[in-house]
Amino acid sequence: MLEDANLDDNYSGEPVSADKDEAKAWGTSFVVGGTEYAASLFWQPLQNKDDPYAEINEAAENVLEGADLFCLKPGKSPQFGLCVSYQGYKKKMLAAAVSVATALSDRSSFLAVFKVSNGWWYVCARNDIILSDGDMLFLNEEDAKEQFISMLAVPDWGRKIAPAEWGLEDVETQAIEAVIDRGVDAKLQKIHALRGAKLFAVVAGVAVVSIWLVSTLINSIFLAPPKKPIIAPAPVRPIEKAAPPPPEPKPWESIQDPQAIMEKCFKATQDVVSISTPGWKIEGITCTPSGLVTSWKREIGRISWIDKALNESGVTFSSRSIAANGNSVIVSVPITDIKTLNSPPEMNGVDLVNTLNDLFQAIQMGISMSTESWTSPQQNVYRSVKFSFTSNHDPKQWMDLLMNFSGLRINTIKYDINSHNWYYEGAIYVL
Repeated sequence: MLEDANLDDNYSGEPVSADKDEAKAWGTSFVVGGTEYAASLFWQPLQNKDDPYAEINEAAENVLEGADLFCLKPGKSPQFGLCVSYQGYKKKMLAAAVSVATALSDRSSFLAVFKVSNGWWYVCARNDIILSDGDMLFLNEEDAKEQFISMLAVPDWGRKIAPAEWGLEDVETQAIEAVIDRGVDAKLQKIHALRGAKLFAVVAGVAVVSIWLVSTLINSIFLAPPKKPIIAPAPVRPIEKAAPPPPEPKPWESIQDPQAIMEKCFKATQDVVSISTPGWKIEGITCTPSGLVTSWKREIGRISWIDKALNESGVTFSSRSIAANGNSVIVSVPITDIKTLNSPPEMNGVDLVNTLNDLFQAIQMGISMSTESWTSPQQNVYRSVKFSFTSNHDPKQWMDLLMNFSGLRINTIKYDINSHNWYYEGAIYVL
């Protein structure tokens, strides 16, 4: 049983306070100067610039399943961003991260939070690469500030931008309007639109059909013998009923398998913690369904030492960056092959909150919960209970308990290498 497990010799048995670990609400777009910009995209490096669409299709099928819109970021390190239209994204919306990243391209790394129309937009890039979790529109100011301050611990940001009212030192303030207007516009596009050879084949086919139609029309008008007019009664045009809209997909019909996320995050955490890096100290570890991110800080080591350690570790990295002063290294580990599940809710919000409180009281632990709702383009309202808690038990210990709740979504798992504590954040859909 979970309450009998003790994986940390220093565990005191006291409840863990989770007041500071509030669930984070996020949005998908904001407006600047009358223009709507898309935010909170999932970013990946682009390997094949000559034929990006095969790579984008593969990511949409295997990494962010259900993604049907994308945009491209140009530059020295090209990338593509993915998103899902049912979350509110629309074709031809401008991607905010591309505009700001290109506007600030004089510095290879930047960390910024801008106050926007409906929240606080957090965006950051290292070595001209937008981090996979570096584009997020927070609806709560404290969430954005906490994320920004946590990333300040990473050294060598070429530029740091934050709201003036936060009163942070060595940080500049810029209005989003002044920055975003200087950047390149990149519009969201449909992933499965016709392109390249397929588009040429379709155009050629249309041209052949058009020539045939014109030829037939000429023959029928100019070369055919005249026909006697036939007066026929005017047809009665039937009243066509409007076709009902197709059923809207429910968000819980394509939930990324939470058990697979917990297993793969635990495995990826074990992999990076087990890497022996002489003279370098590993720091915080954050894992989401899109991948794991961690960093090492130099103590007495050299770049060649950690470079060799990472190359010989057997771990696959999706990205790796070294700070300009050579004192820190940030890596990303991909989390792939996560299937989607249809996991409909089974409880209403009140019953779920009471059940979770009772469970955590039984094991003498604290849990933080909040309710959230999302209105779909078809004006359907979907509700969930967001939760977060800290524990010294690893994801495999929590798996059996959490998987009892249908509609479960795992958003973030963090591991503190010093305290050996795990932080969990997720949500459960309710009736």
